[in-house]
Amino acid sequence: MRRLPGEADDAGSASSSPGLPRGTKIDQATTPQEANRASHGTPPAPTDESPGSRLQARSVHPTPPHVAAALADAFLAAPSWNASGLREAAAVCLGGPRRFVVPVVGHVLRAHHRPPRDAPRELSRRILDSPGFAEAVERSARRLPLTIASWRVEPPSSRNPDDRGMLGLATVTDLARALGTDSSRLAWFADTKLWNRRAPAGPLHHYRYEWRARPGRVPRLLEVPQGLLKGMQRTVLDELLDRLPLNDAAHGFVPGRSAVTGAALHTGQEVVIGLDLVSFFARVPARKVYSVFRQAGLPEAVAHTLTGLCTHSVPPRILSLMPPGGSPDERFALRRALALPHLPQGSPTSPMLANLAVRRLDSRLAGWATSVGAVYTRYADDLAFSGGSALASRVDAFVRGVDRIVTDEGYSLNVRKTRVRRRGVRQTVTGIVVNETTGFGRREYDAVKAELHNCVVKGPGTQDARGHPDYRAHLLGRIAWVTALNPGRGARLRREFDRIRW
Repeated sequence: MRRLPGEADDAGSASSSPGLPRGTKIDQATTPQEANRASHGTPPAPTDESPGSRLQARSVHPTPPHVAAALADAFLAAPSWNASGLREAAAVCLGGPRRFVVPVVGHVLRAHHRPPRDAPRELSRRILDSPGFAEAVERSARRLPLTIASWRVEPPSSRNPDDRGMLGLATVTDLARALGTDSSRLAWFADTKLWNRRAPAGPLHHYRYEWRARPGRVPRLLEVPQGLLKGMQRTVLDELLDRLPLNDAAHGFVPGRSAVTGAALHTGQEVVIGLDLVSFFARVPARKVYSVFRQAGLPEAVAHTLTGLCTHSVPPRILSLMPPGGSPDERFALRRALALPHLPQGSPTSPMLANLAVRRLDSRLAGWATSVGAVYTRYADDLAFSGGSALASRVDAFVRGVDRIVTDEGYSLNVRKTRVRRRGVRQTVTGIVVNETTGFGRREYDAVKAELHNCVVKGPGTQDARGHPDYRAHLLGRIAWVTALNPGRGARLRREFDRIRW
């Protein structure tokens, strides 16, 4: 991947998944290896209940994908991960030695120094992509009919076998048990075949939807999961996602960090640059979510199911209700993103998964900022950079570099929300003034104070112009925000609030 000068050395270290986790039907009563064979159009062989049992699956004239899948399972079941062990396992699988196996074994051992027991599908794809594999299989079959004589399957394993929590899950059945359900019910909630998107409107849909119009801007869609699905997602957040490491630049939805901690890093700088990502959650696709779970060490089938559980594809009937706002290009881009599996804005797992999915973006932007002695932080979709004279003298070039990195990572900047504030004017980050120290803006404070005064004099019903469902909680939230930045001002506002007659 092309990197710009000054990017962090580890910017490209977080590899993405070798393919979309969707589209392969997984029967939760079988092993992930059997599901892999199903994806190649081959019915799984009968199995007994003993681990590592030999599954007879005689098939004459199998296709190259079929052979690759069988060899992948045979290699993973081999007693030793070396050239002789893999060649012997292939001979048992194919009913005898085949010349095309030798270069395949070398290709596999160069790519995997130890058996990838959590990734049979990845190993199958690697075998299939071996140089000349498909042609060699077809040539070998012309000389001597090719047969899958034995299909041996080993149970999958996590890369964290000693972990007693969700990071140690090995099978989809284990995942279902951890979420308090069974495999069939979990498959329905994960909806990896997107049945929910094509189903007619009714009470069995997993999400409810609410469009939010924004004057002059593209509207926003809230996708809120229903009770049982939301509970499962909350368990995934608490037991799994909160344990994964994040980039230090992320300050949104992270325990121990906040908008205040992020803004505090930008105080007293010569220039502050604010940028905004377009449709942040909708632009995080299923493949990046799948990559997060795979990088955490979870087996393919478990990562596949978790991806379905935490992503969503919006039905066409909901997209057709999009309210006015935004340019035609922006509206088209949003519809396309929402129609594909993405992180739903409204799910408890989406903020943390978004932080995890953009770790490489954060690393690259942090390296780009460091090249000019600048500081970088991100709060959800708000990017903030600040620095001294080196940054102030090349703001335009710096922003163009940020745009190239963001575009290269699959996102885009909202150019209309680009903000450059130099010393001498009010500098803000996520709504917090950062000129000298973090503080709440005087105008914003006066506005909250006036609203509370009017509630005391005229009653709270006259001030709720936007029709908040809980106006009292709304006011308390605004007061709490002021208190976090200026406890003295927050205390004065709270005293005024206590005078309101509800």
